[in-house]
Amino acid sequence: MLAYTVRRLLVSIPVLIASTFVVFLVVVNAGDPVANFAVSRQPAPSKAAVAAFARHIHADQPVAERYWNWITGVLHGDFGPSVQPNLDIGHDLFTRFRVTVTLVAAAMIIALLLAVLFGVFSAIRQYSVADYVITFFGFLFLAMPVFWFAVLLKQAGIWYNQQTGSQFLGTIGEKSPYLEVDTTWNQFTDHVGHLVLPTITLALVSFASWTRYTRASMLEVLGSDYVRLARAKGLRRGRVMTRHALRTALIPLTTVVALDIGIILGGAVVTETIFQWHGMGEMLVQAVTTIDVYRTMAWLLLSAVIVIGLNLIADLLYAVLDPRIRYD
Repeated sequence: MLAYTVRRLLVSIPVLIASTFVVFLVVVNAGDPVANFAVSRQPAPSKAAVAAFARHIHADQPVAERYWNWITGVLHGDFGPSVQPNLDIGHDLFTRFRVTVTLVAAAMIIALLLAVLFGVFSAIRQYSVADYVITFFGFLFLAMPVFWFAVLLKQAGIWYNQQTGSQFLGTIGEKSPYLEVDTTWNQFTDHVGHLVLPTITLALVSFASWTRYTRASMLEVLGSDYVRLARAKGLRRGRVMTRHALRTALIPLTTVVALDIGIILGGAVVTETIFQWHGMGEMLVQAVTTIDVYRTMAWLLLSAVIVIGLNLIADLLYAVLDPRIRYD
């Protein structure tokens, strides 16, 4: 497995370079930050100031040279200059990443637990009332846009706080301003309160589709010969479900979860914008709005690394879930 992991990592490097180059071409040609600088400043900057700004963001260089300078700089921890003065893109990126990873990780864990629990139960109780109820809510959450669901939950949180007279459900930001001088316990509860609504938003949307995959996969496995043989040999139903059926049924779900990480990051951008979190979502919105090429590329590069890394982990998990799979 170690040799397979090394080979996958080596293959991922040219894939990452090729994909970032294509994306860099798209981002560079998506807008003109120099023209935006010239028309957005009051009073209007001089030609010398515009030329100096173009040199600062390397807009006076050919695209290939700009990409080469950027990718080699990234290897040394330099993510390039921002259109915003005195902004360290690398520090800004990883500071915001800590905020976003909390939200995404919590949402994925909850969505996975719910998907496995309800997907397996729905498969075991096929065509029962519970199966129809789970299917109904699965399609309901699947049909709801993330931005609409987030706004709905935010309004529900505001209403709850008004009715109860508490401020537990945070609806703005990832923490309250007073955290810097408050106790550790209050900091923890405040952070949890701010995490509840955004996490539910991301988790339920992902849970809806993952439940359907789990149910379909579990139904297929339950009808397989080796599961029927295990039951015929007298093994307990619970042991057959967990040790034989569930492990195999989780393989398609593992693939789907790894492929959906890009969708979850996209949903996090919308969710963070609505709940006004200062994470990677806000960073991307600001970068696109100000036509900040290198700040946008930093976000996309980190997202690409996350997607590639999680897909590699998913491939390695196949051998854990199914002993028949070996990477020699």
